[in-house]
Amino acid sequence: MIEQQKQEPEIPYLTRIQILGAMGVTAIILLLVAKLSLYFGNFSLFSWDWNQKELLLGVGLGFLITALSGFTYRLWTAYRKSADYYLQMVLKPLTLPDLIWLGLLPGLSEELLFRGVILPALGSDLTAVIVSSFCFGILHFSGSQQWPYVIWATIIGMILAYSALLTGNLLVPIVAHIITNWISSYFWKIRQFSAIKK
Repeated sequence: MIEQQKQEPEIPYLTRIQILGAMGVTAIILLLVAKLSLYFGNFSLFSWDWNQKELLLGVGLGFLITALSGFTYRLWTAYRKSADYYLQMVLKPLTLPDLIWLGLLPGLSEELLFRGVILPALGSDLTAVIVSSFCFGILHFSGSQQWPYVIWATIIGMILAYSALLTGNLLVPIVAHIITNWISSYFWKIRQFSAIKK
């Protein structure tokens, strides 16, 4: 019987402190790039209005994306392997309270850059949606065998981009991104705890 080999990361596993530090540094860099782009660019940012309707829309979209991700995880083997590889690398060292930062830091900084800056800078049209979403997908590239995860992140980027375009409110993709990260990472961690107990 041939034993299946577990895919080893192309970069070494990081510690909890390294993961949290990398998230913080990445968030700061993305926020700086976004702020500089807004300062020197000739375009305006989507509004960021805190209202109940669009807050709930963002929460609902986050649940929808999470459900789609779970459905895709079950049906698409290549995506499941790719997602497990990526999540193992990022989530394994983190504790449950750390997941708060995993939702907030990327949710704010990535949305400000990709949907808040790149999307309007490119014209807020179909081409802008595709290019900004592909850039978002590439940000999630973590190894040469990780293309299914990049493709999925690109599709999610398109959903988030259209949510910004249709509502004109950056709050919707920010909340959706945060909710998706929180729920997906929480359930992944719970599955890992259950697997260890068996």
